[in-house]
Amino acid sequence: MLAGKTDSLAGNASSGRAKGMALVLSGAVLWGVSGNAAQYLFDEKLLNPGWLTSVRMLSAGFLLLLWAAASNRRAVWKIWTEKRSVRDLFIFGLIGMIGAQYTYFEAVAAGNAATATLLQYLSPVLIMSYLILRWRRRPTRTEGAAIVLALTGVFFIVTKGHPGQLSVAPAALFWGLLSALGGAIYSMQPSQLLEKWGAAPVVGWGMIIGGTAMSLFYPPWLFHGQWSRETLAGITFVILFGTLLAFYLYLASLKYLKPIETSLLGCAEPLSAAVVSVAVMKVPFTVFDWFGAFCIIMTVMILSFPLKRRA
Repeated sequence: MLAGKTDSLAGNASSGRAKGMALVLSGAVLWGVSGNAAQYLFDEKLLNPGWLTSVRMLSAGFLLLLWAAASNRRAVWKIWTEKRSVRDLFIFGLIGMIGAQYTYFEAVAAGNAATATLLQYLSPVLIMSYLILRWRRRPTRTEGAAIVLALTGVFFIVTKGHPGQLSVAPAALFWGLLSALGGAIYSMQPSQLLEKWGAAPVVGWGMIIGGTAMSLFYPPWLFHGQWSRETLAGITFVILFGTLLAFYLYLASLKYLKPIETSLLGCAEPLSAAVVSVAVMKVPFTVFDWFGAFCIIMTVMILSFPLKRRA
């Protein structure tokens, strides 16, 4: 009897783990593919990255708040009753959210989705470097190896193995590295907000604040580009599948997996962006690009492990 119950619990745990892996991988792939959808909108439909950022953040933010209100309406509004939370929320929306989203789209427009996503995935290295400086300590051997791997990856991606020669547009490199910095701020700054109020209200209001600020420069009602059914489909995919559904799948996976596991499996995002760029968008990817991608993904995987497990 006891053996049967043990087997049943093990089976439930195994099936839950498999479900969690499927959820986080699906979300990561949607995030990666949405970058290629944005690239299509910029290259083929001539949309402005700032305009798409405004529309994406306002639309996805509104839908996220609706989703959060469906389960706990009071929690959505309660965040505005505390002065410190309101201040931190504005910092997150104006610096973290815009810093991560707008710069990424500019990097995609200046280059391609694969390169932009890979460069943005350097944010863990920036976070690690900041913490090392803040704690005034030397990096461990593992952290040093991660830095070397990251720099090696960037070198091969931007030079194609030819020193002294940039193989990507300088603007793509600039915006890509800036998006990594924005991603680092996006990941670190709202930690207390997330712990206190939950992910959906914080991210939802952050998008609304960031989207409202972007609207001052790129009003959503002023469209420039080629409007068609394909344009509408691309925008809808970026908002619903590449933002809202991907975010939901990631949160749902946390019920079955540990944060370290979701971080590791999240590496499917740059990989899916690269594969779709090559297979669908026909972006030329050399062996040096793939090696650079491998280095950056390995960097993220190494830094996903807790500090106590690093040598």
